[in-house]
Amino acid sequence: MTVKEPKSKDEETAEIMNLEPEEIDIKDLEGVGATIASKLKNAGYMDIISLATANALEVAELCEIGEPTAKKIITQAREAAKMNFLSGLEFEDKRKAVQRISTGSQAFDILLGGGVETQSITECYGEFGSGKSQLAFQLAVNVQLPKEKGGLEGHAIWIDTEGTFRPARIEQIAAIKGVDPKETLQNIRIGRAYSADHQILLVDKIPDLVNKDSKIKLVVVDSMMALFRAEYVGRGTLADRQQKVNVLLHKLQRLADRYNLAIYITNQVMARPDMMFGDPTAPVGGHIIGHVATYRIYLRKGKKGLRVARLVDSPSLPEGEATFQIDANGISDAEEEGKKK
Repeated sequence: MTVKEPKSKDEETAEIMNLEPEEIDIKDLEGVGATIASKLKNAGYMDIISLATANALEVAELCEIGEPTAKKIITQAREAAKMNFLSGLEFEDKRKAVQRISTGSQAFDILLGGGVETQSITECYGEFGSGKSQLAFQLAVNVQLPKEKGGLEGHAIWIDTEGTFRPARIEQIAAIKGVDPKETLQNIRIGRAYSADHQILLVDKIPDLVNKDSKIKLVVVDSMMALFRAEYVGRGTLADRQQKVNVLLHKLQRLADRYNLAIYITNQVMARPDMMFGDPTAPVGGHIIGHVATYRIYLRKGKKGLRVARLVDSPSLPEGEATFQIDANGISDAEEEGKKK
């Protein structure tokens, strides 16, 4: 009787994600010689999956090849990647690859079904001081923790659009979690964006970073709309702004699916003077972000310095609220919640 050797972690992940463990090289596709393969890889299309999920017009422009050629290459890539319809059971198996990062608060984790999940975009919006960036700091540390402590033993990418990243805060939270502060910082790749186009460029560079460091499991964009809001002023620029934001969000979602990443974005809010009753604040970005983000969370300040997270939208979870606190130690359950238990 022949005993089968257990599958490696990479083989199991590949099987769950419906991919072959050994992917075909781009240059093996029909009509892709060394020159075109080099152009594709320089543009960030490093493997079959990145091509299979690409847009033909975008590939044509970035690689300076004809759109028909780009379409032909993408079609072949999709066939090679076996991107076909799946049964419900097969899709259920694919979802087994999803992992979650703890927020640091048990109540908050429960609200999200176990934490911030991979293969999804989680958006938090709220007024300044509501805890959006603090949650980003916490996730950037927590993703590096062992799985039994709510982490993924992974690394993080941080795109900073407002100059709010503070190494000292990362080190402070890391020390509380019992991990080396300097090593924790070393495992975070920070990109400071100075314009909306620069922000898009940094997102385009993510595949290169992930291909060099397979332990990357979290991408933070803090904040998503700040630069777009500053550069595209007036109704005349709204359509162009929304189109670029839409393209950027879909790029992030493709990255989440392709690399099994958790995407966490923060968003600003604006006042709605037309509202006579209720909370007049609304997230910036309109319906574009609302349609693409998998989880939408509204953060606000509560009583006694606490924070309240309200799950506004989710594909599988009911609306609800969780109370937590933020202090020098990071994010944790509210003391009054602990007393209730």
